[in-house]
Amino acid sequence: MDYLKIQNVTSLEGTINISGAKNASLPLIAMSILAKNSVHIKNLPQVVDIRTLLKLLSNLGATCEFQEDRVVVNTTNLHETKATYDIVKTMRASILVLGPILARFGHCEVSLPGGCAIGQRPIDLHLKALEQMGAKIDIKAGYIEATTPKGLHGCEIIFDKVTVTGTANIIMAAALAKGVTTITNAAREPEVVQLCEVLNASGVKINGIATAILEIHGTDGKLLDIEEFSIIPDRIEAGTYLCAGAITKSELTLTNVEPKHLGAVISKLEEMGSSFTMTQNTITIHPSQEIKPVKIVTQEYPAFPTDMQAQFLALATQADGVSIIEERLFENRFMHVSELQRMGANITLNGHTATVSGKTKLCGTDVMATDLRASSALVLAALVATQETNVHRIYHLDRGYDSLETKLRNVGANIQRLKE
Repeated sequence: MDYLKIQNVTSLEGTINISGAKNASLPLIAMSILAKNSVHIKNLPQVVDIRTLLKLLSNLGATCEFQEDRVVVNTTNLHETKATYDIVKTMRASILVLGPILARFGHCEVSLPGGCAIGQRPIDLHLKALEQMGAKIDIKAGYIEATTPKGLHGCEIIFDKVTVTGTANIIMAAALAKGVTTITNAAREPEVVQLCEVLNASGVKINGIATAILEIHGTDGKLLDIEEFSIIPDRIEAGTYLCAGAITKSELTLTNVEPKHLGAVISKLEEMGSSFTMTQNTITIHPSQEIKPVKIVTQEYPAFPTDMQAQFLALATQADGVSIIEERLFENRFMHVSELQRMGANITLNGHTATVSGKTKLCGTDVMATDLRASSALVLAALVATQETNVHRIYHLDRGYDSLETKLRNVGANIQRLKE
């Protein structure tokens, strides 16, 4: 098993190229199930979750030609409709194949995704919406068994709460359904927007893109002709490296980035003292030498993202004063706190709120990554900690960050990947 060995750096300097967004790639790869042609996808990140989903599609009968940051997915000979537990258990996003398989074949078996380290992520909203569209669903022996006796049909769906994967799943199911499907309280994340844009360009008329009310005009079972497209930049990866610049008080430039996707993150970094120079696809952070405390509440896009909470919590340990960070989306997303405390952080938890008292001197030690974003928080803390930090269980990190240690090393970080 790999781990990262990290030593304190006085400063970082240089340019980091941002990879494609993992959270955009996954639904777009699943969308290839709806295609009648080979789907060419560019700017894919080199992360484990992508390879897991491609393996799942291969098991269903697809061919996937993956080379560097490109993949060609051909699902024309798809013959299997069962997504088995052995793959789904490793990545909850595998549930994204449920909607497109059911829409295309009229039946499927998809393993329930099981538990998640950061909290409950129930799929009841997915299943309720599919039943409204005409699906018959049974849960047997840990599998969702779904059929559509009369096919899927458009209807009005109102999500009780915003669900990103639920919105994506129903958009894909509605793409091949008969009639018009309206989704109210739809997720507005950039990754969902890109899914809508690609489907819209492929013959599925979608009104209300980037709003909370989507209107999807289905093709009544007609498969789609999907042209080549490129994955949007990863806003969470970009936000993580902006935090690296802020915590080390270093000027860094990010390229291949979409500044408008980072509005809430940039706003909070400005509150903490940083300033920015931006072009259409670059961001340069000019960090403050005195980091100010901040108050953060995680909410759905376009508000502050839960996927940046851990990184800002690490940054807040170096602020001059008390920061308050409230996690409203996941009930168990403060597992990194105990590891940061082992490094000397002064953090108090009260339910879903963390109070961070800074500035504290962090000291490197052996720490354990508990989830994807917690991993990056520990890396950020290690950059400014005295003595050496070893971050273990970085397979979490590899699920969502493309070559993190290489990118940081290229701007001056003292970081190595080693074997246990």
